[in-house]
Amino acid sequence: MARVEWDELPRELRTWAEGMLGARVTRAISQQGGFSPGAACRLALSDGGRAFLKAVSASANPDSPKLHRREAEVAAALPDSVPVPRFIASYDDGDWVALIFQDVEGRHPAQPWQAAELDSVLAAVARLHEKLTPSPLRTVPTIAAKHGRNFTGWRSLAATAGQEPPAGGRPLGDPWSLRNLDRLAGLEARWEQAAAGDTLLHSDLRADNMLITADGVWFVDWPHACLGAAWFDVAVFAPSVTMNGGPEPEWLMERSPSAVAADPAAVAAVVAGIAGYFTHRATLPPPPGLPTIRTFQEAQAVPARAWLARLTGWT
Repeated sequence: MARVEWDELPRELRTWAEGMLGARVTRAISQQGGFSPGAACRLALSDGGRAFLKAVSASANPDSPKLHRREAEVAAALPDSVPVPRFIASYDDGDWVALIFQDVEGRHPAQPWQAAELDSVLAAVARLHEKLTPSPLRTVPTIAAKHGRNFTGWRSLAATAGQEPPAGGRPLGDPWSLRNLDRLAGLEARWEQAAAGDTLLHSDLRADNMLITADGVWFVDWPHACLGAAWFDVAVFAPSVTMNGGPEPEWLMERSPSAVAADPAAVAAVVAGIAGYFTHRATLPPPPGLPTIRTFQEAQAVPARAWLARLTGWT
């Protein structure tokens, strides 16, 4: 997906950004990756400074500005002790929403995943959870409130079984899912209680939401922050690792202290929620401005379902 370039942003937004930064933008390097149909620019400034700006408009996608607004609230409240880029300012004209952050000199993890780097990421996630347990933010939703509507995929598929998919969507074609649909819906219904906890979660960990730096791993993009069990972050991260050439989810869970201590029945219920989310979303028409997201979700649904099949023993 092509990013919006700095020069394509509204002049008022660019003027605001330079005013907040106290210097002119002399160079803007657009960053690829992710799914926002907006701008993601590393800015070089006339005074020698740097910053990172992300911006999106409601006309590109009606939901993306809401995520930016929420991220601004979370980023402004995160403690300095966590490896998160420092939040500088936000802009909101009712259509365009922009955020400015500290520019962190780093790179996304290598893809396909390398075992040593993945071990470093998992250790950094464990340290992050230690700093964020109990959560220093009490204005964030519980995991049930944040993801309750999303993690109903199997139940949604069971309720519409036999019906024609919506225009632009596709039918569920996975034989294992079809054979076990009712059981999967019942298991998924237990995920909210299973994932409850008092850790501040990122809840959307992927390679493109991490930066490897000389000082360690930094975590970016926090609009989905919520309260829950620490191991949820590892479980929701795991299918993307397998998708991107890394090990199976069990490998990650065995190297996460919070996951090792988790109740296996709770893990199975949460993985049912994750697998159902990706499986159901992959059958839907793509949302405006995000033409590739359904393919991306199906790519994670495949390892998530395989993991769930191993956890349940269902054939």
